[in-house]
Amino acid sequence: SYYSSPLLLCYLYRKGSVCVCVRSYSLWHSLLLSPFPSLSGWGRWRNSEYQQFISILEETRKNHTPSNKKKLACYDFDFSHWPADFSWEEVSNPKLLSKAGVSLLKPEPKLRGAADSVLNSLRTLPCHIVSFLIAHSFGRRILYPGSVYLLQRAMRPMLQQGQARLIEECEGQRNKLVACDGNEIDTMFVDRRREEGLHGQTLVICCEGNAGFYEVGCMNTPLEGGYSVLGWNHPGFAGSTGVPFPQNEANAMDVVIQFAVHKLGFQLSDIMVYAWSIGGFTASWAVMSYPEIQALVLDASFDDLLPLALKVMPDSWRPLVTHTVRQYMNLNSAEQLCKYQGPVLLIRRTKDEIITTTGPEDIMSNRGNNLLLKLLQFRYPKVMTDDGVRAIRAWLAASNHVEEAAVYSSYEVDDDWCVSVLQSYKTERDVFFPWSVGEDMTPEGRRQLALFLARKYMRNFDSTHCTPLPYSEFAAPWGL
Repeated sequence: SYYSSPLLLCYLYRKGSVCVCVRSYSLWHSLLLSPFPSLSGWGRWRNSEYQQFISILEETRKNHTPSNKKKLACYDFDFSHWPADFSWEEVSNPKLLSKAGVSLLKPEPKLRGAADSVLNSLRTLPCHIVSFLIAHSFGRRILYPGSVYLLQRAMRPMLQQGQARLIEECEGQRNKLVACDGNEIDTMFVDRRREEGLHGQTLVICCEGNAGFYEVGCMNTPLEGGYSVLGWNHPGFAGSTGVPFPQNEANAMDVVIQFAVHKLGFQLSDIMVYAWSIGGFTASWAVMSYPEIQALVLDASFDDLLPLALKVMPDSWRPLVTHTVRQYMNLNSAEQLCKYQGPVLLIRRTKDEIITTTGPEDIMSNRGNNLLLKLLQFRYPKVMTDDGVRAIRAWLAASNHVEEAAVYSSYEVDDDWCVSVLQSYKTERDVFFPWSVGEDMTPEGRRQLALFLARKYMRNFDSTHCTPLPYSEFAAPWGL
């Protein structure tokens, strides 16, 4: 209705019915809809509980103290009226910003002559226009269905229940953050630092999937383990404003990290980032931009959006899809991940039906495999020769733990020897990735080391894409 309204107006104009329709709509609006705001206002004015809520809201706006905020958290209301708790402007030395916000990795432009560039721009102008329309209409909504109002409306009771549980049972603190692009980000923080336990001093920042909300999303997994947890909703999801394009996503992630450091008091070295599915993009951006972050856990995530977009579109659309993704929805998680030097754990769903390019029965088409291979090829290029890659692919083809163990034992991997080789290399050189370990190693040694690293960087979970990850499958990444 929204996108076809210009065509409808043109049709009505040609029929000479525009004035009739406007008069009819105005009369219907004045007779039927106008009384409702008045009745609603009268009912609220007569309601003592609503008057109490309004007084608490106004008091919190004037005096934003923890006690007032705690009283305000007892009410569920339009989050646009919630007072801002933190803004990126409060940081004394924010990260270097472009006009759009924080910096993103961009595809390298193709080198052309001046004349060729002008001619090529004119020739590709229709493609640019169509790509823009696709990305800003149905493309963004297909990629992030959680931003669609109808879905949020259908899920509202579930989101209200999940939010109430986080506030009442987990003593969660809801906060509104203002990003550098002006978007307001809805967050939930559960503080476990005062509780006895091993993990309370570590903050896990959770990045949800394309239809995930912190109220019912992956926050529950680290909460079960006793971690302090900070969840946030994508721009355009629930209480967050804006639209979930990559730039806005990165801007939101940036203000969440700044809030964790400057308002909640965590050091970057005490922060772990945990992401599910498409949340791997913002998570990989976070560790690329803040390399001091302790560790990264990616669950059911992929290396690049383009192969997954191409699988659902006709082959004849390939050039248009490629241009649209690279220009407006370039979720290049693997490229960002390779900029990070810290510990990483990848969790692959063996029955994943979303990030496979053929089907859930073909585990080798899972794009998590490509994410692992790209990471290992960057970090250990001398180990990841053809022999090493073949060994890892044989291990990745295993669909259960029994088959994995059989492949691992067939290569006679000596775990102690692998650890000693890596530890010796790190002690002698202590350099950043990529490492040259394996340069003077036999093919058998490279295969052993490749399989050892693959099993340390990735673990399998026998489940489909959307099954909540139990805490028993969640673990801090391996490190020397």
